[in-house]
Amino acid sequence: MEESQPLPTTGTQPSPPTTTSARRVLVVEDEESIAAGLRDALEHANCNVTAVADGSAALELTRSGEYDLILLDLMLPGMNGLDVLQNMRRAGDKTQVLILTALGDEADLLRGFALGADDYMAKPFSPAELLARVEAQFRRRQVAAPAPAQFQLTPEISVDLGRLEVHRDGTTIALTPREADIMAYLIQHKDRVVTREDLLRDVWHYLNAAIETRTVDIHIVGLRRKVEPDPTSPTFVQTVRGKGYRWDQ
Repeated sequence: MEESQPLPTTGTQPSPPTTTSARRVLVVEDEESIAAGLRDALEHANCNVTAVADGSAALELTRSGEYDLILLDLMLPGMNGLDVLQNMRRAGDKTQVLILTALGDEADLLRGFALGADDYMAKPFSPAELLARVEAQFRRRQVAAPAPAQFQLTPEISVDLGRLEVHRDGTTIALTPREADIMAYLIQHKDRVVTREDLLRDVWHYLNAAIETRTVDIHIVGLRRKVEPDPTSPTFVQTVRGKGYRWDQ
């Protein structure tokens, strides 16, 4: 959290989620002051918070408890956040995950999104930004998924949005749900340029689409690597400089 906005320190010992009308959030953060601030902000937003400080304990809780959202730090003692996420997705856990990171390494963020992370926040962040991102994730849960669609991009590349798969040159590549949502949205609006704000509002479900984040750009890079014949020279997901993106097929 930002130093200019001190938050009260409360305990961060893990406890099992209880049956309540509050939304259930698992916070995985090893810095006690940050975990305490997260807990305080989320509880004020009517969330039932469980906090844990290491990756192995977090993974165990995901196996035994049901959560509506997980805030997952990448730099953790023992098992790191990316390994926690990978094990969750392999086990079929589709809980929405918001990555917390102090890292500026795009490769880590790309891997996190490839493993199925839904969004990220770079430290330090304000309580207001935190709650905006969390609310966006909860709104996304209430939006129906787009109808399954299958289509051919090139003779060698086909897409199955229903199965979250790209088939190219005899190989199956997994799409993340977010990548599928982006592609579906771009195709649905292929008659115009889709702005970054459009995507943040209608795909990420942010109320304030002017929020500072590179998550759209990072997801576009990951999507192009999977569906473009040459990701360095995009054919389908085209950039309209200074405006946004346009689907061209």
